[in-house]
Formats: sequence, structure tokens, C-alpha cells
Amino acid sequence: MSWEALAEYLVDTLQRNVLMLDVLRRRGNNYLEYINSDVPHVLGFAFEPVLDGRTLPRPVNYGLERILPPEGVLIDETARPFIVVDPRAGHGPGIGGMKSDSEIGVTLAAGHPCYFVGFLPNPVKGQTIEDVGCAQATFIEAVAKRHPAYAGKPCVIGNCQAGWAILGLAAIRRDLPGPVMAVGTPLSYWNGRDGLNTMRYIGGMLGGTWLVSLASDVGDGIFDGAFLVQSFENLNPANTFWTKLYNVWSKIDTEPKRFLSFEKWWGGHALLSREEIEFIAEELFVGNKLTTGSVRLSTGEVVNLQRVRSPIVVFCSWGDNICPPPQALGWIPEIYATEDDLIAHDQTIVYCVHPEAGHLGVFVSSAVARKEHSEFTENMDLIDVLPPGLWEAVIMPLPPGDEHRDSIFGQYVARFEARTLDDIRALGLNSVEEDRRFATVARLGEINAQLYKSWIRPFVQATANPSAAEWMRQLHPLRLQFELLSDNNPLMRGVGVWAELVAANRRHACADNPFLAWQAAVSSTIETSLELFRVVRDTAIEGTFKAFYGWPPLQAVLDIDEAMAARRRQEGVQRETYCEACRARLRRQIMETTPEAAALRALLFILAAEKAADERTCIALRNLSRLRALHKPPIGEIKRLVREQDALLRFDMENAMATAAAGLREVGSTRTLLDDIRSVVTAAGPLEGETLMRFERLQRMLIGAESPEKSTARSEPAALTGRAPDAE
Repeated sequence: MSWEALAEYLVDTLQRNVLMLDVLRRRGNNYLEYINSDVPHVLGFAFEPVLDGRTLPRPVNYGLERILPPEGVLIDETARPFIVVDPRAGHGPGIGGMKSDSEIGVTLAAGHPCYFVGFLPNPVKGQTIEDVGCAQATFIEAVAKRHPAYAGKPCVIGNCQAGWAILGLAAIRRDLPGPVMAVGTPLSYWNGRDGLNTMRYIGGMLGGTWLVSLASDVGDGIFDGAFLVQSFENLNPANTFWTKLYNVWSKIDTEPKRFLSFEKWWGGHALLSREEIEFIAEELFVGNKLTTGSVRLSTGEVVNLQRVRSPIVVFCSWGDNICPPPQALGWIPEIYATEDDLIAHDQTIVYCVHPEAGHLGVFVSSAVARKEHSEFTENMDLIDVLPPGLWEAVIMPLPPGDEHRDSIFGQYVARFEARTLDDIRALGLNSVEEDRRFATVARLGEINAQLYKSWIRPFVQATANPSAAEWMRQLHPLRLQFELLSDNNPLMRGVGVWAELVAANRRHACADNPFLAWQAAVSSTIETSLELFRVVRDTAIEGTFKAFYGWPPLQAVLDIDEAMAARRRQEGVQRETYCEACRARLRRQIMETTPEAAALRALLFILAAEKAADERTCIALRNLSRLRALHKPPIGEIKRLVREQDALLRFDMENAMATAAAGLREVGSTRTLLDDIRSVVTAAGPLEGETLMRFERLQRMLIGAESPEKSTARSEPAALTGRAPDAE
């Protein structure tokens, strides 16, 4: 270690300090420019306004824009339109299209028309979540009308908060959207693994939602989204207070551009009305009522996710500390008791779990956009016609020399594999005891909220005023850090000149400088210490939550067990009534068929053995010109046929196939049909095992007499009858 190395490091450090201060100054200026713009956003694409939500009968601060493709990108106006809806959970709009490798970017690159639903920072006075839902319904209708050449319905992508809002809309307006994709969306807010995400305990630690109401009242009817952002930042103090800034400082010559781009969005805080935030907190977060089907609108209508008929795509990640997989997927086994129950409700659910992307990574990561989002976009038509059931999207590298390479967009191929509810439960859902604790939180939160609204709210509202509320928002620490380090501060105005001089005379420390290693070691120690603090804090919060809300006398006083048991009894009666109606309908349909339906039934009979749907199979099916039953009908008709024939096969495979075979033999050209079916079912690989045996059985049924021996192709468990397959 030499004095020269020390001097070299000190000069480098001093220069980095000046450049870092300038980066923070530029960040502050970007913040001022953002909040003073007419329509603040961080979209990286040009757009044209389509509808302004403020002009609707129930005005809201939302708007619909058509995204204009970059130069050289061609859009097929007959393709399925996509609508990207950004979350309004503390930040401004644009996260779904900040750069070319994004949800919007890959949609445009695939040639689809793309629309964006954004919002202004300030809500219309008194607007509600219902008002927003009405506006989004109007937006979806407008998009569908603008694309009459497409026979299907738009795909709607809802990021984070927007995901549950769109699914709630789909439950009320079942005829409106096509596939709905919920990205990083907490649909089952109570669920989670021990030690995985402390955020679900926050409502209990605060005594329910009354503090949300207090903050809204102090804000003169406005809730500051900066409070939500602050709660997100507190989840990871190591990153918030050290790693994020250290990463820029240590890589000051290369990192500022990325940092400033992200911070422009992260610092653009949006506001919510008191009515909106109370609905979100009371109905969804602490109440968890979306999962239990007990969200009730002002019209008296109940929002029940079992009523959704659009295919649902759920994309989540184990690296997401805001919405981990148990919260994104735990609602499925909670509202569907069995796979048969899910199928009886004609519901298709596709999920994909990323191993490590963070909460924002599932929206903005370039790698995620090029892989997962690209494959979802390319295969949305296939997802739309998948039979009812639970499917996992498995995305694999495209094999070299694959014959379908020219027809596949990107470097990956998607395969949708059938899963069971036990696969979701294995992700780590709540035990009965844990659900009881959260039900206790919800009940106690209702009591506290009612006490606040009855006794304290009148006094708070009497003292609140717009000027004081605005000053409080301006003095929020998250806003103040931008304002103080901007050119609005006279002390910062010379920093830009200093930074230019430093950049012109930049002197880097050598890579082998020993003080750089010392710097990295100190940084690692600080980061580890903050992470240890987080672990201790989260463990204490979790332990306190479980001890207090798991206290038997408290649960007994609030009558938690009886309320939960009554709900389960009611759900059981409703489920059996619904399934019996489905069984009666299928009994009437089993002997009714057309040549087109019979051909599709025969194809599904083979594919069902795979328990998966491959992207290449779909491509081969689309390329067929001789299979007249499936030759370019409207996608809605394909979807209806697939669901109808799949249900009949699940209900009574033997009689369904006997009827189909008899109808196809009367039409003739059975060898041609078999050749077509073979070309489709072998698109993803050669036939083997159960798939091969089913194809051979179909061949015997259509060309030769059925073998007297019992077929080795057995029915799947009867989805709606509970009937066991034939014995061997």
C-alpha cells in the first residue's frame, strides 16, 4: 500500500462525490419537470389520445391512448389489440412502456395494436373505484370498436393494482374483455409463507384501516400516494438507504442514465381520493373480500371472481417482496375447492412464476420482456382457446433447427402444462390458523374504522383545509429529497458547472487499487447490517402479529370461527347446485355433434393425453388448410367449440368418442383427417406413450373395427360426475 495509491483513490472519490451530487441535482430537476408537466408520464413511446375519462358521465382522472409504433415497426390492424393498464399505487403512469423492451414494446414488435390506460396525478373530486371501473369498461369497448376486423376481444394487461381492478371488472362485465393478464397483482392479500413478506402484516400492526382514513381526512379528502411508496421502500432498507445510491456512486461514469430514468418514475407520486383508498384498504387488503367473493358495489352487485369467463394469466415472481406467488395465486384454491369445480365454472387460468425478478422487474426488466412478456403476447390466441383448467406456462429456449423457427417470434417457445390445485398449495399458502388470525384483523379493523368514522372523523374534517393539506404533501420526506437537491435550491446551482469541470478532467483509480477493495468491503458490511436489521424487524413484526391476533380469547369475542364456518357452508351449497346444472346440460349435449365438432373432439382426445398445449402445435393447427373444421373460423367460435368438446370428453369420454367416430365415418375422408391430426399432434415431437395409444385407438375407430380388447386409453377423471375411469 503506497501514498500514491491513497492519493489516486482520494482524487477519484472526490470527483465521484461531485458527479454524484450532480446526478442528484439532475434527479431533482427531472422531478420538477415531471410534476409541472400537463400530463406527467414516463412512456418511451409516442401516443395519441383516444378518450379522456374526465369527459365521461362518471368523470375520472384516467385516459385512453393509442400507442404509435416506432419507425420501421408495422402493425397488423386485424390482429388482437392489447391494452396495458398501469398501476395507480403511489406512482405515476408509464412503467409498462418505459423502453423498447417492455410490455408495450414487445406487443408492438409482434405487430399488435397497442393501447395504454394512464392517469393524471390528481383524482377527480370524490371519484370511486366503481367510477374507474366504468371508465375502463368504456375504454375496452372503444378499443374493440376501433378494430372491427378482429373477431375476438382485446387482451387487457393489468400491472399490480390494475390487475385486480381489471379482474373485478371482468367479473361484472363478463362479455367485455378477452384474456386478462395480472402482473405482480396481490389478489389474495392474506396469503404468504412465514418470513416471506411482512407487508401483509402491516394492516394488523396498525389496527386496521383507520390510519388510512385519518391520512385522507388530514389531506382534505386526498390520500397521498407517497405514503404507499414509503411503505414499499421500508420493505428493503438496505436497498433504499444504501445499495441503490452506492451502486450509482461506485459506477458514476456508467450508471446515472439508468438511475435517472427509473427515479423519474419512482419520484412521480400520484394521489388517490379518500373513497378510493378506503375501498382498497377495507375491501381488498385488510378485508381480503375479493378472494371471498364478498366485495359489494353500490348497486348491490357482488364481485365474484368465479364469474370471470375470460382466460386469466397470472405472472408473478419469487423475487417479489410486495406480491410473492402465494399472494398472486393463493386465491385459486380458495374459491375453487377442486379442479372439477374450476372446470365446471368454465375457467381457464394460466400462471407463470419467475424465480428471481423483483416486483418492478416483472413490469420493467428487459430480460423479462424479451422472454415472458414476448411469449405471452405471441401465444395469447392459444391461451384464449385453452380448455378450462389450471395451466402453467413453461417457457423454453427454441431448439436449434426447429421446423417452426420461421413462425415463432423471438428465441423461446411456450408450453402450457396442466396443473392441479395442489401445485398451487405447494407454493406455501395459509394454514387454517393463519386464516383465522387475518380474519381477526379484518373484524377488529372494521370495529376500529367505525369508531374512527363515528367519533374522530368529524373533528379532523372540521380542521382540515386545502392549503394545509398541500403543504403537508410538499413537506413529505420523499418529495422533499427531490426538491432540496434541485436547482430550486440556490446552493445547488453551481454543482452543474463543477460536474462539467470534473468530467473534463476525470481521473479514475486503477482497478487494482487496494482502497477500492476496502471500499467494497465497507459497503458490504453496511448492506449486511441493514439486511440484518430488516430480518430482526420483520421477525418481530411477524411474531407480534401471530401472538396477538392468534390469541384465542380475542378470536372468541369476535366470533371468528362461526363466521368462517358459515361462509364455507354457503359456498358448498352454491358449488353443488352449479355443478348439477352443468351435469344436466352435458347429458343433453353428449349425443349431439356436427362434423366440425367431431373432428375437434377427435383432436382433443389425442392432445388430452399430453396434459399440455405446445406453441408449435398451435402453429401447425393454424397452418392446416385441409382440416375444414378448423379452417380460419372466428376465434370466438374456436373457443366455444374447444370448451364444449373438452367438457364432453371429460364428462363421458367413451360415449363422446363413439358419437364423434360415427359422425366422422359418415362424412368420409377419414384417412385425410387422420393425416391432418397426425401433423398437428406431432408438431412438438413424435408420438409416444399414452398419446400414441390414443392416436392408434382413434385410427381403429375411424378406419377399422374397434379392437375387442379394452382400450389402454382411459378417460381422465370425470370432471363433472366424479365417476372413476373403467377398471383395467
